[in-house]
Amino acid sequence: MEKDCGAQINLLSRMLKRRLNVTLQGLGITAIQSRVMFYIMDHCLEGPVFQRDVEQVFSLSRSTATGILQQLEEKDLLRRESVPSDARLKNLVPTPRAAELDAEVRACLRQTEVLLTRGLSEGQVQLFKETLATMAANLEQAGTDGP
Repeated sequence: MEKDCGAQINLLSRMLKRRLNVTLQGLGITAIQSRVMFYIMDHCLEGPVFQRDVEQVFSLSRSTATGILQQLEEKDLLRRESVPSDARLKNLVPTPRAAELDAEVRACLRQTEVLLTRGLSEGQVQLFKETLATMAANLEQAGTDGP
């Protein structure tokens, strides 16, 4: 029996997460922590990055995002700085240690991306990304209320 799209995407996601966790283990960081750190490193130069940004970009619940960010703080990869205009907001700022790890984390992510897309043309990769974006939009449009 052929698997449906959701099952195949779920399987690929688990395989990718497992591979990244093994690859990044030596750096003391998990796959999701690396993705969040990568996002913060890329966007902190453009302006403040807040927890709600991480929640939206990665489609995480508040409690899950809090846990990931706390782990990054414990590993001295992230600081939360108060925003003068609103004490409730905390700007997420990468530490010097995060900057040191950044090149190694990016290399691991690139290596995994090369492995993942091996044997695929640029057109196939682009079509895959567009298809995933459409599927994600379909689910967002449907909301969490069910079919």
